[in-house]
Amino acid sequence: MTLTLWAPWRMAYINGPRPEGCFFCEIAKGDADRENLVLHRGPLTYVVMNRYPYNNGHVMVVPYTHSGNLDDFSDEESLAIMRDAQRVTRILHEAFRTEGFNLGFNLGRLAGAGVAEHVHLHVVPRWAGDTNFMPVLADIKVMPEYLEATYDRLVPYFHEAGR
Repeated sequence: MTLTLWAPWRMAYINGPRPEGCFFCEIAKGDADRENLVLHRGPLTYVVMNRYPYNNGHVMVVPYTHSGNLDDFSDEESLAIMRDAQRVTRILHEAFRTEGFNLGFNLGRLAGAGVAEHVHLHVVPRWAGDTNFMPVLADIKVMPEYLEATYDRLVPYFHEAGR
């Protein structure tokens, strides 16, 4: 039996040019929120969907300050990161009925940071049974929804008053 999986969003990454500089800083300076999958902008941080997610709804909380070291952040910036993490987990739970979360910083290349020079907090929603044989046997992750559809589903939650 032949199995075909369709993941068209990966081709833009595979064939696309590698940006110069820090793409987190470029996203922060820009205003193309839908194109960049930015869900929320606060005064010290922003929330952006991961373009290459571990799970559906995988987002990152990103401080505007460009640094790869947690010690470089003020108390206000550190608090803003955690407040956004609280907001994100609340919204993802409401929108996707999540059963748990993995939250984490990958600090430094050896820790797995894809962008070691700019701290960011990963928020990965989890559900019972969200792992299966595909990653183990075929090194493939199956995503149940297009990124743009997930963005369209989540962004209203962030724009509601009091969020």
